[in-house]
Amino acid sequence: MAARIEDYALLGNCRTAALVSRQGAIDWLCFPRFDGPACFAALLGKAENGHWTLSPTAPLLSVERNYRDGTMVLETTFTTSEGVARLIDFMPSTFTHSSVARIVEGVKGKVTFDMDLIMRFDYGRTAPWVERTDEHTLTAVAGPEMLVLHTPMRLKTRVRHTSASFTIAEGERTSFTLTHQPSHEPASPAFDVDAALAQTEYFWREFSSRCPEVGPWTHLVKRSLITLKALTYLPTGGMVAAATTSLPEQLGGQRNWDYRYCWLRDATITLLAFMNLGYYEEAKAWREWLARSVAGRPDQMQIMYGLGGERRLTEYEVPWLSGYENSAPVRIGNAAATQTQLDVYGEVADAMEQAIKGGLPRHLRIEAIAQVIVPFLEKAWRQPDEGIWEIRARQQHFTHSKVMAWVAFDRVAIVAEGMENGREFSAKCRRIADEIRDEVCREAYDEEMGCFVQYYGAKTLDSSLLQIPLTGFLPADDPRVVRTVKAIEHRLMRNGLLLRYETEHNVDGLPPGEGAFLVCSFWLADVYVLQGRDDDARALFERLVDLCNDVGLLAEEYDPHDKRMLGNFPQAFSHVGIINTALNLHRASSPVHNRAHA
Repeated sequence: MAARIEDYALLGNCRTAALVSRQGAIDWLCFPRFDGPACFAALLGKAENGHWTLSPTAPLLSVERNYRDGTMVLETTFTTSEGVARLIDFMPSTFTHSSVARIVEGVKGKVTFDMDLIMRFDYGRTAPWVERTDEHTLTAVAGPEMLVLHTPMRLKTRVRHTSASFTIAEGERTSFTLTHQPSHEPASPAFDVDAALAQTEYFWREFSSRCPEVGPWTHLVKRSLITLKALTYLPTGGMVAAATTSLPEQLGGQRNWDYRYCWLRDATITLLAFMNLGYYEEAKAWREWLARSVAGRPDQMQIMYGLGGERRLTEYEVPWLSGYENSAPVRIGNAAATQTQLDVYGEVADAMEQAIKGGLPRHLRIEAIAQVIVPFLEKAWRQPDEGIWEIRARQQHFTHSKVMAWVAFDRVAIVAEGMENGREFSAKCRRIADEIRDEVCREAYDEEMGCFVQYYGAKTLDSSLLQIPLTGFLPADDPRVVRTVKAIEHRLMRNGLLLRYETEHNVDGLPPGEGAFLVCSFWLADVYVLQGRDDDARALFERLVDLCNDVGLLAEEYDPHDKRMLGNFPQAFSHVGIINTALNLHRASSPVHNRAHA
């Protein structure tokens, strides 16, 4: 059985990622990219679906973990009755082929270890042909893929398992490496593990050392920044929403989605996070990915794309995997890519304006995109859509979608003022923005409830309404906004954390129930900052960061009742929330004020 979500740590090389448990089990690893078919899929099934465990034989008295400062190099210290040993896990950052390196070193006494390796391809379905090329090397081949294992330890092979047993004494050290490559190429030779470790530490520290001080939250911000970098596909600049698929938003439920793709709505908050921390090269790479991906007809713009900007993200189910804690189905691909979500046009325009304001040079393609979006959105904003939460039910006139359509015209109007002959174009955008605001204030505000509602005519609330002040649609001190925030606190707060919306009303077409969606609580903290409620903002932020696991990672959701993480992990949205809210609390001229033009 897989570990609890919060018991995993992330390994990454800016191309793919692995999850390793406190017990030394790598239960999730996709090759050659984040969205590739997993060769270790025990996270979503059984051990036989692929895993790689390195753990002491004797019962564990204690386990302590940490990342080496400023890096993605994970150290796990095991204490048993025999002694103490350390497991060092990392993914080399500069190799042509992706690899995982695992070093075991003795700290005190003598500790006996067992290694169990089950290699599978295609999400745990395909058992490869395993061959021993020499006493210390194995290859596993199935179709186009090959894994190559190197170690000085003596290996044992039995039915579809590779194992080893060894004792490590104080001061001793041994290593294992697993490399993925095309099966038609000669097997990759063993590499110098210590040299790879030094190079990998340098790679991460060169990146993280540029992180500025953010008061008492500097360490958390730096870890979140490193996590976002690790979720970035270096060849293109695209960033996945999470490293996993189908970790459930409700245990035993159907809310299991594939998050290994790049969402446009992440563009704005990611650009904000990178630029506000001074990471302009990363922000520029993300904007370049954005410009390439959305190029084309505006009616064909998608809410998400593949790592290279791919558009076809066909969704299907994997029936041979039982799901995390039997939460089926396991889904690959994401059908939401074909949905209509009007907010993405606002996200793109906001990202464009934020980039220019942040000091990035103007991008001609982005400005061209703005000019073709306006005629399309001038008509499209009046239509219903599936909204930010990607409902799989009847479309609605979601308030958040209309607000973000306003953002699109508002931001394009600002950008157009700096364009050649752009004054008339800017004035047109401003007129449409005013029309949208008038309609939203008329149709989405319920006089009886005294607040804005989830969609036109609804009696339900939605945490995305917090974007009304955060985007500058209305001031944070507008009485309608103040009452809406109060209503959200009353209706959607559970144990100090916000739900996205009330799922029991069936607006999304799925069975009710899920955890608290963590980024929504970060939004609320940011609104508190805009409203001058700094003590409330700080208290909520501290509540949120206390949910981070022992190595500083957050999932998508949290179950306040069972006190455990839910949803895909680690979640970029959650870590951007840490960065932006910390900056909003730390800086007098906060990013949230700049974005809301407050």
